[in-house]
Amino acid sequence: MAGLSTADHRVSPPRIDIPRDYNAAHDLIERNLAAGRAGKTAYIDDHGSYSYGELAERVNRCANAMVGLGLEAEQRVLLCLHDSIDFPTAFLGCIKAGIVPIAANTLLTAADYEYMLRDSRAHALIVSAPLLPIFAPLLGRMPNLKHVVVSGATETGTGEHPSLSGLLAEAPPGFAPAATTCDDMCFWLYSSGSTGAPKGTVHVHSSMVTTAELYAWPILGIRDGDVVFSAAKLFFAYGLGNGLSFPLSVGATTVLMAERPTPAAVFGRLRKHQPTIFYGVPTLYAALLAHPELPRRSDLKLRRCASAGEALPADIGKRWTEHFGVEILDGLGSTEMLHIFLSNRPGAVRYGTSGTPVPGYEMRIVGDDGNPVASGQVGELQICGPTSAMAYWNNRQKSRDTFQGPWTRSGDKYSIDPDGYYVYAGRTDDMLKVSGIYVSPVEVESALITHAAVLEAAVIGKADEEQLVKPLAYVVLKPGHCASAALADELRHHVKARLAPYKYPRWIEFIDELPKTATGKIQRFKLRQRAA
Repeated sequence: MAGLSTADHRVSPPRIDIPRDYNAAHDLIERNLAAGRAGKTAYIDDHGSYSYGELAERVNRCANAMVGLGLEAEQRVLLCLHDSIDFPTAFLGCIKAGIVPIAANTLLTAADYEYMLRDSRAHALIVSAPLLPIFAPLLGRMPNLKHVVVSGATETGTGEHPSLSGLLAEAPPGFAPAATTCDDMCFWLYSSGSTGAPKGTVHVHSSMVTTAELYAWPILGIRDGDVVFSAAKLFFAYGLGNGLSFPLSVGATTVLMAERPTPAAVFGRLRKHQPTIFYGVPTLYAALLAHPELPRRSDLKLRRCASAGEALPADIGKRWTEHFGVEILDGLGSTEMLHIFLSNRPGAVRYGTSGTPVPGYEMRIVGDDGNPVASGQVGELQICGPTSAMAYWNNRQKSRDTFQGPWTRSGDKYSIDPDGYYVYAGRTDDMLKVSGIYVSPVEVESALITHAAVLEAAVIGKADEEQLVKPLAYVVLKPGHCASAALADELRHHVKARLAPYKYPRWIEFIDELPKTATGKIQRFKLRQRAA
């Protein structure tokens, strides 16, 4: 990798043979039955465990149930489901029937769901029972919504709406897959909205297994003997690969957790089920390390950890490895590319970077003029690869802005170090220009969290009295530390000692928590609104 003279990085893609006539759900299920895994545990959720044979039957019954409701090929179904066996059942059941599931964030507001239902023109909603009250005021005014099915209710349903378990019980256990192709619309994911309104991102049938073959098999090293646990939820592109397409592609066992991933909840699953692969996000890794009940290395059986969603600060990665003896493979993925396309490798982790390109993807870093920048210079990262989304639904201009021929704009600023590792410099709309020089908020944040009192930090730009932009830091302290002017001064000096002097935060504001999406991304646009 050394000696790159350009920020246009091309790699030879592995050969992936996906037939033209292809149904993703049928493939991910049938490959396990053909391999003799019908009796092996596929999923463990909060209520029990389910074999690959049971999963296959549930998926078939769901496909029959959706067709029985009158749903037709390519019509959309919004899934707002907590992580349980009902998620893969409904998601794969819809896909097998040629119906398009839309995985929705379970932590949104009624206004967000109304937007998604109207934007997608979903004909059906499958919703976890605890979330149904959020949708109740919307149901009568959704012109396309014909059916509401409740997960977690009794078999007789809620009285007004049928239950998923009841529909499954009544549906036949066999189903022939819909005659879809590898390039047909398969499922949608709404972008997390870290920079504003979410966008319906449309993916094709071939993409799930392709992410597994390019990243999960050769880099993550997932195998059929693994037990995997993802704190990132299934509705998140990262979590969907972690907990569905990756383990199903090899016949591994997946642990699902419905509740939010607090340190106590995560530690409980790590101890009870002894997963060998754990997927988290940087904010969670930081919280786990700061928790007083952090398990000992000998308490767990972890052999691989991964991180995505935000750049992993080097200090967090180093402390995790020192404690558990396991590297965190920090990587970069996106809703638009479905999963990780840039990653650190086992045995070659360089904390503070996103690693190197996943074979099968090409990278280039371009300047404002659209031309590749010199090696070592910061520019926008663009990706060319087989898992790029078709488009944003009903958003032609945003689609044109993001999907430019074979290249997908990431919206992330990167540079390449002398050894070929990619170094994150922030979002394109987050970069600060201080004294005429670009400053990466991530670099300042990474310096701040090396202080013993800091749990999390987020940096934005703020104009001073002369209308010159300077860094403003929002800081969340660890338990036992109190906010004070003296501590703020100490943090400024802490950053000055580690970075160029012009990069230190001129203002520091202590807050209880940072605004984030449900996937753990810091919503800096909300911090900018707060600072305005």
